Amino acid sequence: MGYDVTVIGAGVHGCSAAAHLAARGASVLVVDKGGVAGGPTGRSSAVCRAYYTNPFLARVARESLDVLADFSDWSGGGHSGFQQVGLLFVHPAEDGPQLYENATRLRAIGTQVDVLDAGQLAESFPEISREGIGFGVWESGGGPADPNGTTAGLWSMARSRGAVAQLNDEVLDLRVTAAGVEVVTASGTIETDRVLIAAGPWTKRLAAMIGVDLPLTVERHYVTTNTWGAMKPLGYGLADVTEGFYLVPEGKDLFGLGQLFDEPLADPDAYRETVTLDEQQQMAASAATRIPAMQDCGLVGGWASLYDVSPDWQPVIGEIAPGVFVDAGTSGHGFKLAPMLGKYVAELMLDGTGAPGLAAFHPDRFATGELVRGGFGRARILG
Repeated sequence: MGYDVTVIGAGVHGCSAAAHLAARGASVLVVDKGGVAGGPTGRSSAVCRAYYTNPFLARVARESLDVLADFSDWSGGGHSGFQQVGLLFVHPAEDGPQLYENATRLRAIGTQVDVLDAGQLAESFPEISREGIGFGVWESGGGPADPNGTTAGLWSMARSRGAVAQLNDEVLDLRVTAAGVEVVTASGTIETDRVLIAAGPWTKRLAAMIGVDLPLTVERHYVTTNTWGAMKPLGYGLADVTEGFYLVPEGKDLFGLGQLFDEPLADPDAYRETVTLDEQQQMAASAATRIPAMQDCGLVGGWASLYDVSPDWQPVIGEIAPGVFVDAGTSGHGFKLAPMLGKYVAELMLDGTGAPGLAAFHPDRFATGELVRGGFGRARILG
């Protein structure tokens, strides 16, 4: 049996695209060498925000957060676990002009962000040390979600619309033919009109099967788990652009600490999935620099996962060979975009048209030097 579209990758991006493709009447097969959310998606800290500097990503993030907040109704019974506890972003003084300009653009599309100067930051967040920072940005509608629940909900949507899966089946080869694309897996050959590669850290390897060299790298990033110790738990999330870490509350007793900056390269098939004591201590020290009361927090453990990173830390989306499309390179900030980004990927694949701003993310930009600008300084993950 042939399919209109074969999606390689059952992470949050692949499942979202499958749901939107199937909603448009396409016959869809999802192939993955593991299970649904079995790769980096399932290990995502799933911090959701619409605080972006790129206009296209800002709009998609806004739409996706709206969907996540109403996920059960939107998906037909799924559970995103989205908690809008609010997120605080702290910035050095030199970011000030950009912060105010960006806040104006974000409010115009319905994202409520407030720029706080040093005095307002001290009044509203007295626990935060203002050493090295000049401004804060408060996004009241941001917060963590459940990556596994969200992805399962998206896959359930896709399946209810007729999509089928071929899980635990690795792709061994891709071949572009006059009739379409052949996807060779461990269990046989699939004939399909179009292919979407949404395989995260394995995307580069899959694209190479059809002779396309995507400039994607793989980095190991870790999240440590901590107890609050003697300090009063924070009821919100935090991202520190100067120290390069983010904090996300995990229930009333625990919180996670993760990295905002680039990290060493990793092999997606052979990397350390656990964290060391040294890594735990490093993250705790960074957090205590910004929140002094955190110096006595307890170290519990953590985990590591993978980012598929593009040269400008922004997504790579587009057709890379006849009938072969890619949605990858989201560089650690792709989870929150996925629910509605899949809609625009589906439109691109089936209609050949993209939403305004989407064309800028085509991988051709790396050859022409027209990189996508986003984020702040080294914190390009903020998009």
